[in-house]
Amino acid sequence: MERFIDLIKVSKVFSENTVVLDKVDLYINKNEFLTLLGPSGCGKTTTLRIIAGFERPTSGDLQFEGRSILNLPPYKRPVNTIFQKYALFPHLNVRDNVAFGLRIQKMDEKLIKTKVEYMLSLVNLAGYGRRRITALSGGQQQRVAIARALVNEPEVLLLDEPLGALDLKLRKEMQLELKHMQQELGITFVYVTHDQEEALTMSDTIAVMNDGRIQQIGRPEDIYNEPKNAFVADFIGESNIISGFMPRAFVVEFSGASFDCVDKGFGENSPVDVVIRPEDIKLRPAEDCRLKGIVDSVTFKGVHYEMIVSAPDGAKWKVHSTKQAPAGSAVGLRVGPDDIHIMKSGKLGFGETTGGG
Repeated sequence: MERFIDLIKVSKVFSENTVVLDKVDLYINKNEFLTLLGPSGCGKTTTLRIIAGFERPTSGDLQFEGRSILNLPPYKRPVNTIFQKYALFPHLNVRDNVAFGLRIQKMDEKLIKTKVEYMLSLVNLAGYGRRRITALSGGQQQRVAIARALVNEPEVLLLDEPLGALDLKLRKEMQLELKHMQQELGITFVYVTHDQEEALTMSDTIAVMNDGRIQQIGRPEDIYNEPKNAFVADFIGESNIISGFMPRAFVVEFSGASFDCVDKGFGENSPVDVVIRPEDIKLRPAEDCRLKGIVDSVTFKGVHYEMIVSAPDGAKWKVHSTKQAPAGSAVGLRVGPDDIHIMKSGKLGFGETTGGG
């Protein structure tokens, strides 16, 4: 992919004691759907605002195609931004809201009509041009905001939690629609969210942020299956994270037992952290497994049961399974080498992985 946007050692300090971004390095490829994912206050929206030109970094550089644009005002940057609050004009109808930016550019009215009709069709609002904004649902207003931004043909669309105000069903529908629009138009999307499922569903690349730093960047599959540290493992999906010990490569000990794994590169006799996803744990008869415990609780989650299992060493294991074991029963917990992910003790990162887990 073609490298497009570069943030180089970007820092943002709002006061002496408030470092919002701490020497962030990030590149975004052309025609990529990149998501900045993290909890509130992690710096993701500030990063977006720096790209848009609404904030200036305290230090560092921002480049488009190798050229610094720090001194370009927002209106001269090849970007458009959609916020959670859509900022539509209530006194204008749908068509005039979408056409607003084109009329500012003094574009020919015939061309404006053609572009607006195409864009309304793209966001599934064909025939809504004469509707008043106040007569639309929240989801329809969100589509108008997207159409208004896209009709100006920006090279980059910046989206700051645009689905946050929608109900769950509509939010899931719009996730797929946004991805479809991005693919059809072939422009770069930079998307901000704290919703892990949203990021995994839509993104080509996810940058997980915390405390003003990028914790990990990669494809959704890699972020989920190979988290670089405990924060990423815990924030992306759910994880069991416990202390362990690696006597040698491909072997790890935890909960009083030894297990084969697919990791190496930690050195001999090294303390490590072990990450196991709840859905990777298989329930078996207690006598068949080295890892076992008593079921504390069972919760039905719709597509699976969530069980909390107490092990003899005091560990609490979260297990997701389509089959339930009743509370109070003894169960075995089976994990394969590919299900065990190893991190350096202290949650600093991974060693080498030969595959699978």
